[in-house]
Amino acid sequence: MARATAGLDAARREREALGPLEMPELAEARTALDTATAELAAARAGVETAEATRGDLARAEQEARTAARAAEDRLGRLQTEARGLASLLVSARRDHPPALDKVSADKGYEAALAAALGDDLDAALDARAAAYWGGADIPAPTWPAGIEPLSAHVSAPEPLAARLALCGVAIAADAARLAQSLPPGARLVTREGDLYRWDGFVSRAEAPRPAAVRLAQRTRLAELEAEVDTGKPALDAAHAALKSATDAFRLGEEAVKAARLKPFAADKAVAAARDRVETLAREQARREARAQALDETLSRQSTEVEAAEAALNEALTVEAPSETLDALRAELADARTAAETARTASAAARAERDAEARERSGREARLAGVTRERNGWAGRAKDSTTRIGSLDKDAERAAALLAQASGAPEELATKRDALLDALTTAETRRKAAADTLSLAEDAAAEADRASRAAETEASRTREARAGLVVRAEAAGERLTEAEQNVRDAAQMSPEELGQKLTDDAVARPPDAAGAESLLFGLEREREALGAVNLRAEDEAVEYGDRLNTMRIERSDLTTAIARLRDGIDELNAEGRERLVAAFDVINANFKSLFEALFGGGQAELKLVESDDPLEAGLEIYACPPGKRLSVMSLMSGGEQALTAAALIFGVFLANPAPVCVLDEVDAPLDDANVDRFCRMLDEMRKRTDTRFIVITHNPVTMSRMDRLYGVTMPERGVSQLVSVDLKQAETLVA
Repeated sequence: MARATAGLDAARREREALGPLEMPELAEARTALDTATAELAAARAGVETAEATRGDLARAEQEARTAARAAEDRLGRLQTEARGLASLLVSARRDHPPALDKVSADKGYEAALAAALGDDLDAALDARAAAYWGGADIPAPTWPAGIEPLSAHVSAPEPLAARLALCGVAIAADAARLAQSLPPGARLVTREGDLYRWDGFVSRAEAPRPAAVRLAQRTRLAELEAEVDTGKPALDAAHAALKSATDAFRLGEEAVKAARLKPFAADKAVAAARDRVETLAREQARREARAQALDETLSRQSTEVEAAEAALNEALTVEAPSETLDALRAELADARTAAETARTASAAARAERDAEARERSGREARLAGVTRERNGWAGRAKDSTTRIGSLDKDAERAAALLAQASGAPEELATKRDALLDALTTAETRRKAAADTLSLAEDAAAEADRASRAAETEASRTREARAGLVVRAEAAGERLTEAEQNVRDAAQMSPEELGQKLTDDAVARPPDAAGAESLLFGLEREREALGAVNLRAEDEAVEYGDRLNTMRIERSDLTTAIARLRDGIDELNAEGRERLVAAFDVINANFKSLFEALFGGGQAELKLVESDDPLEAGLEIYACPPGKRLSVMSLMSGGEQALTAAALIFGVFLANPAPVCVLDEVDAPLDDANVDRFCRMLDEMRKRTDTRFIVITHNPVTMSRMDRLYGVTMPERGVSQLVSVDLKQAETLVA
């Protein structure tokens, strides 16, 4: 009874010492874990928001950079064109500048002014010049209805007022009718450049007028100067917007870096809170298990106390021991009862010992787990220390790089300004070199023509010399033959015969022998002349007909050459128009397909190296998202392949075919670019009625097709065609 009561009291004290099972620290730790988890999620959301904002700022910076570059290009083109026109309009070195420099017409009236004044605009305003405008005081004529004075649309010096007062402007449809009622000395012009004079002279607008070209160039120069003045503030605004976008992007980068640091601290707080929650949960589980064991022990001890108390009461009721057999039997029964009670207590003690052993094993297992976790956390702490050191080094390197790169914008701006100046200088040198080259080419062409003319003249001279040599040889032979004939007939040399005739001073010899000799000589000369050509007249007529035929053929050939040149010019003009139209269509298709392939960015095609589209080269500029606009040669292999595919399909969209076969187009592409390529095929299929046949081994491409065809070999040497309708398969699966 005493042992059972002592065990029960000890179990009760231990159970009371264990206290309540619910731990307030565990609830607080779980609340802290939830708070830390929420802070971690908020930090990660902040990182995503900062990165999204940075992406928007990057796109805004790229757009601002593109706008600034476009403004620079536009202003550069305007300035270049203005410089070119200014160089063309610079007057030659003359003592007296022409009146054209002081005359300006409203837009659209340049051709009318040039038709009215013509080459007279080259005359000076100074009376000391050889040709000048002195001015005159004449009344302005009364113009018929439908004619307005040209002076209302022209700004000119006073000496030209009289001439302008006699010039009127009318519409082209009524000009011919109104010209019949012009007063003497008056001129009627149209805005297209037609001229009708009072004396009946008419000059159409097609007639070349250099003054009209110069006036149009002056008007264009004034427009360009106005556009340049307008473009400079726009360029400054674009640069300011670019600087603002760049600063905002830099702030966005810093915000992303700051946001990326927050998840590390939040992650550490979450890990610490999770460890505390796990520790407190294990402690609460241990206390609950111990409390359950103590409750079982209290129940068992209470039962034992009740049994011991019953046994004690029963023992107290026994009066005195007896030596009789019944008494001994009663004692034996009591002893057996006591033994049974002892066995029960022993079994209970053994069960308690086993429970304690099991609890001890559990504690040892938990201790081993805690030891492993502690070792793991020690390793993680060591790795974290190493990582922190590495991050500190990276931060130092990043700070050094940031300090090094902080001056890069100014250096790049300086280099860009230097490059712009160098570009302007190079453009000026190129123009000068182009002018020099043009002069050199003209000189070379002139020298070539002179060389060919000299070679022709030399060839003709050589032929004439050869003919003269042949004729000289023939004349020598004939002279030798004549000398021999004279010797045979006159029995003297030609010199002696000539001297004899001179000495005789007669036209014919007085004697018969001399007359016969002279007659013989004359006959010999006649025979030497050869036979008379009786067909000479017929041959002259025939040659004349042939000459007329050749002249007609020459005229036809000249006309044909002129027509051929006109046809070539028309074909070139039409070819330029079609090429420019096709280029615009292909460029638009290329831009849209490039954006569909890369999910954004920008790309364009430019004609370079010549102003003539038929002789110009083609340059591809592409800018994937997040990169700067550059030529295609600076891109990666996959980007070049996708850009080339976009260009090919852009050309294909200009004139699509019913069927298009693509053979291993996706071979150089990775999975991401293959997915973009498949999206482009979907876009092409939506925009055209073309059926695409793709030869590929890529599973990503095959999964995006409508139908698959393949060849399998079920038996050696036997091929079999297999087809799968993926759309129907998807329908069956659905």
